[in-house]
Amino acid sequence: MAASNRIMWIVALALMPGLAVLSWLHGWGHLQNLAIAAPLAYASEFLCRRLRRQPLLPAGFAPLDGSLMVTALILALALPPNLPWHVPAVAILAAVLLARQAFGGLGHNLFNPAMAGYALVLVSYPASLAEWPPLADGHTGATALTALRHREGLTVTEAFARNPAFGHFGGAGWEWVNAAFALGGLVICGLRLIAWRVAVGFLAALGGLALICYDGGSSRSAGSPLFHFLSGGTMLAAFFVVTDPATHPGEPRAQWLFGLLVGALAFVIRAWGGYPDGIAFGVLIGNAATPFLDALARGRVRR
Repeated sequence: MAASNRIMWIVALALMPGLAVLSWLHGWGHLQNLAIAAPLAYASEFLCRRLRRQPLLPAGFAPLDGSLMVTALILALALPPNLPWHVPAVAILAAVLLARQAFGGLGHNLFNPAMAGYALVLVSYPASLAEWPPLADGHTGATALTALRHREGLTVTEAFARNPAFGHFGGAGWEWVNAAFALGGLVICGLRLIAWRVAVGFLAALGGLALICYDGGSSRSAGSPLFHFLSGGTMLAAFFVVTDPATHPGEPRAQWLFGLLVGALAFVIRAWGGYPDGIAFGVLIGNAATPFLDALARGRVRR
């Protein structure tokens, strides 16, 4: 347990480059999200443990449970900054109480807590999550994924030229955000703290389907692989969300299948679904499929 706690705090530190770039682009609103989410995460966890007459912290997790901080950080980074206080509050309470404690607490949860909380507020407060505040240079708050979905018949080249939501290859500013999360993710990959097969499978499916469906940038194109890698929360998801050890398969072959499944679902929802980004829904569906994927990899699926 102590080793797991140390790993979670290292993962939390690896998120700092992404937090720094987001703060540079959008101001300090993500820290406001974190200031709401982190205390509520610990308070709700401690309350549940007290009601169950358990120690306030699992053995080896003194002084603070790093997995809760990682959940709060991911939610604070995934949500737009400067939201009404109740939105991150609802998200973190759903993450801890519904997706974590309802299944028995640390390590017993079926669904990724951060994505469960995010998905709940996404469907409950769609207007609040649809727009991001303007960048420091005054660019529009609409994300590139949203702008690409609603470009009114423009080709990809025309959309990039006319809409300030787009940068050189992906979303304006989001190119740097994704690069920062990729940097932190490569560090924890290099330290062998996460299952690299899951991250590579996710990116391979997302990029592979984007390449197959990319027609050179017509008015019906869903965007190039590079655009999908450098827009939205792709690299945050690839290295810090789909790699949650409690909710992805343990078998190496199943990890490949899990990453491919989540990446494919994320692209399908981005390209043809009702939401500009489908990562959260892809992760949750992949979490539900994890027991089957593990059984399939072990050859224990009943016919």
